[in-house]
Amino acid sequence: MTVITATVCSRALGDELKRLREDCTDLGGTKMAIKLGWDPSKVTNIEKGKARASEIDLVQFLTMCGKDIDFFEDFRRRYKDAFNEYIVQVPDDLRTVVFAESTATTITSYTPQRVPGLVQTPEYVDALYRLGGFVAEERIPNLVRFRIERQAVLRRHDRPDCLFYVHEVALRQKVGDDRIMKDQYARLLFKTHVMRIVPADVVVPSSGCVLWEFEKSRPVAFAETDLARLFVQDPGAIARTRLLFDHLDEVALDAGQSRSMLAEYVGQPRGELDASGPHLA
Repeated sequence: MTVITATVCSRALGDELKRLREDCTDLGGTKMAIKLGWDPSKVTNIEKGKARASEIDLVQFLTMCGKDIDFFEDFRRRYKDAFNEYIVQVPDDLRTVVFAESTATTITSYTPQRVPGLVQTPEYVDALYRLGGFVAEERIPNLVRFRIERQAVLRRHDRPDCLFYVHEVALRQKVGDDRIMKDQYARLLFKTHVMRIVPADVVVPSSGCVLWEFEKSRPVAFAETDLARLFVQDPGAIARTRLLFDHLDEVALDAGQSRSMLAEYVGQPRGELDASGPHLA
């Protein structure tokens, strides 16, 4: 076992090990360590993602939890790069995203072409997946449900402080029909944290990203495409991400102006909205 700087991925996988121990055994951390012949601090550090377990450690731990070789191989594959400062995951693996959202104290995001996932309506999510054309139709209901379940983090008493920068282009893109868009505008107006809109005539050369900040862990920058999700803890990349949000703070409408613009989107017929700028369907 090697003590090392934790990443959001190592902490997520450590938390997964802790849940396996709690769900699959009747052992507390200390008793688990005794059973394995380990020092109790070893179990603690591995479950907090602060130490890299060897393959033998993982086999022993997962065997104690009743897991077979196939489970071990899958976990080992996800674990082997978990301590890197740059980590790429396939889009279907959302465990790290959910862990980051649920443990963050602050979430700051910028989305140039769509409404942020944490404040999307179910109908908007459904229409978005159908427009993409890269998700099998039978999978869409479960993906919509999972996206909406993630939004529970915003209803907690200890919810993270959230600041969503959204480019006006994202508001003008018609996802679904007029009713879906009007309901989505209303959702942004009445049921979100701080929302700041970047006006349509402002060019921001960024494909969008999220910055998660934590009470006792290093911040994480996150970006995603249709092909992969990227988690970054490199200090230089974090500094560049902060520069992006500093720039957005300068060019975006303030919270009050953004609410006024959203109120106009809620109240205007779709045709008037289209007349006010380019229509991107």
